[in-house]
Amino acid sequence: MRSLSGWFARAGVLRNDNTKGPWGGRGGSEGGSGGGDGPSGPRNPWNLPPDGRRARPTTASSLEDFLRRARGNGGGGGSSGGGSGLPTSPRNLWMIGLGVLVLLWLITCFHIVGPQERGVATSFGRYTGTLDPGFKITLPTPFAKVEMVDVKEVRTENFPSGNQPNLMLTGDQNIVDLGYSVRWDIKNPEDYVFEIAQPTETVRAVAESAMRAAIANVELDQAIGAGRIAIEADVQQRMQALLDEYQSGVRILGVAIKQAAAPAAVDDAFKAVTAAQQQAQSNLNDARAYAQQVIERAQGDAAQFDRIYEQYRMAPEVTRRRLYYETMEQVLRGADKTIVEPSVQTYLPLSELRRRAKPAPAEPTTPAPTAPATETAR
Repeated sequence: MRSLSGWFARAGVLRNDNTKGPWGGRGGSEGGSGGGDGPSGPRNPWNLPPDGRRARPTTASSLEDFLRRARGNGGGGGSSGGGSGLPTSPRNLWMIGLGVLVLLWLITCFHIVGPQERGVATSFGRYTGTLDPGFKITLPTPFAKVEMVDVKEVRTENFPSGNQPNLMLTGDQNIVDLGYSVRWDIKNPEDYVFEIAQPTETVRAVAESAMRAAIANVELDQAIGAGRIAIEADVQQRMQALLDEYQSGVRILGVAIKQAAAPAAVDDAFKAVTAAQQQAQSNLNDARAYAQQVIERAQGDAAQFDRIYEQYRMAPEVTRRRLYYETMEQVLRGADKTIVEPSVQTYLPLSELRRRAKPAPAEPTTPAPTAPATETAR
């Protein structure tokens, strides 16, 4: 810009044809109409210039002043003036811009890896190593690239993703509505970055496949009952084996079944079947308890018979008489009896005995009304 203003100044000097005075040396040929001086005198400033147009008041010096004011240099004359503005030379501006770009480019060499992160570094697209936590230096972009991977974050995938049912077929040809979640993290950053393109979608697809395979091997009662723990362990093992085969760098932390029920369309009938099964199981338990009591009573009677038989073998007559007395005692315990000694004369209330022995008269019953007989057709 300063060189341009210098050329304007030089052009103004070249156009100034004043050789003797402030008004130029050619006023004699133009000053007759204006009452000016003679041919050798100064030119009348109010006359038209030689090219027929009035001179403009703006000169090269005023243009330089305008440029100085625009730069904020005040009234300084040159590049070493007292202004405080930034250098406006195009070369200086290009150098400053180039320096900023180089500085930003060199900043890409420095990387800060967090405590829970690992940096997967590549040079010219080829894997070169994994950066541990701390301050690391690599080649600048685009020669080297570092991708940060959080290896401590526990990610959770919920199935199903919305409110829609998640129906699966069990081994006994029943349908179960299953809701579950899968927790996983990253155990190998380089495999996680390079071996699978979409890690989250891959984990979800593997979880769906493993769960359906596990449910297909169990019955409905196990899927909605006590078999959940075994199913969760089976699904986790299946998922880890398949992801290791893919070399995905993913570790399955656990599988949790949150909901297992029959579909809503057959929920009422399923509840009725479940209640009937529970009642049948209760009746079966009662029958088993009664059978156990009968068996224990029979075993006790058999053990008592064995003890009596041993006593009978040692003293048959005494044991026979004792058994007779015990049996008669049990038979006559609840009977209305009168014991008469042979040598004692006593009054016997025969009428009372007959009254007790006579059965009570039966109450008369009213015969049920019968329908009138109708004459049958011949």
